[in-house]
Amino acid sequence: MPFVVEPVTTSRQKKQFLNLPWAIYRDYPNWVPPLRMNQKELVGYAKNPFYDDAEAQTFLAYRDGTIVGRVAAILNHAYNTFQHEQRGFFGFFESVNDQEVASALLDAVRSWFKARSIEAIRGPVNPSLNHECGLLVEGFDKPPTFMMTYNPPYYGELIERAGFRKVQDLYAFWGPVTKVAGLDKKLAFIVQTATERFNIHVRPMDRTRFQAEVEMFLRLYNESLPGTWGFSPMSPAEIKHVSKSLKFLIDPELAVVAEIEGKPIGAVFGLPDYNPRIKAIDGRLFPFGFLTLLSKRRGFKRMRVLSANVIPEWQRWGVGLVLMRGLLPRIFGSGIEEVEFSWVLESNHLSRATLEKGGAEREKTYRLYDTGPEAKLFSLPVK
Repeated sequence: MPFVVEPVTTSRQKKQFLNLPWAIYRDYPNWVPPLRMNQKELVGYAKNPFYDDAEAQTFLAYRDGTIVGRVAAILNHAYNTFQHEQRGFFGFFESVNDQEVASALLDAVRSWFKARSIEAIRGPVNPSLNHECGLLVEGFDKPPTFMMTYNPPYYGELIERAGFRKVQDLYAFWGPVTKVAGLDKKLAFIVQTATERFNIHVRPMDRTRFQAEVEMFLRLYNESLPGTWGFSPMSPAEIKHVSKSLKFLIDPELAVVAEIEGKPIGAVFGLPDYNPRIKAIDGRLFPFGFLTLLSKRRGFKRMRVLSANVIPEWQRWGVGLVLMRGLLPRIFGSGIEEVEFSWVLESNHLSRATLEKGGAEREKTYRLYDTGPEAKLFSLPVK
């Protein structure tokens, strides 16, 4: 059968690239469509400040004229500058269950990077670790929470047979609010000791300065993660852009800030799980989908704790636990019944242990893969 992979160059191809997931996932009831306008930006087909210091080339695979796969090669200059690496990324990967298709798509990515003297490639990221990332390899029986990925179970095998190897797993922890509330006595003692010793003040978001507060959250995110595996900070333009989107999505009742002498040193915020509503509007915010998405915020039963960040000099003093203790009463009063903490790096043993001691269970596993001279095969099996 005639088979070809082509770079996306026309408006028609861009539309086909964006629409392919609806064909791939028609038999997957747990899939949640992306927000269409947001996806267009993240791929680079519409203005997004991420691409002020990055570039991407998207590809489509055709068999007998039918589109059977897609992928993006993403060159994140900001990441390479920050990490002192020469690395490329792949993302937005979709494929029918056919090794020829998957291998050809990833070979197209390799060739695009080889022309730029880059051999080390990591993915999937859509388009970076500051956005949706990782391939779901465990936990297919439930839909993803908001801003987490979902894919068919066969993707892992396709990517590995194309020469990629696991480099890091990302975990999603879950628990009913009644169970997550059960911090053991040792952790509760740490919270009390840290609060009293350093005179930590935990406050809610300031509704009168909501935009500025969201930007402050994102700046704390940047400041808290420089030593984290795979991290590169968001630019000031990205912070402003993302904050404009998040200000409509963040529930100020599900966010708290830790301060010492009036200076923010940490923050945690959760997002209601908008995915059931996104599925109901099929990813279309216009003309009326945004009304469905944002109405009746008290009607959510599940939330995602997206980020609990503490600036480096305070990370070993229990401030993260103080933040979580401050958030719990707000969760109880919101009608939320289930909480997901995601994502947590496999190598982040402190956060993993804290969540496990607090009663959370590992529910989903997402995987990042490497290929090239630095790729190493981990010994942990796929479950």
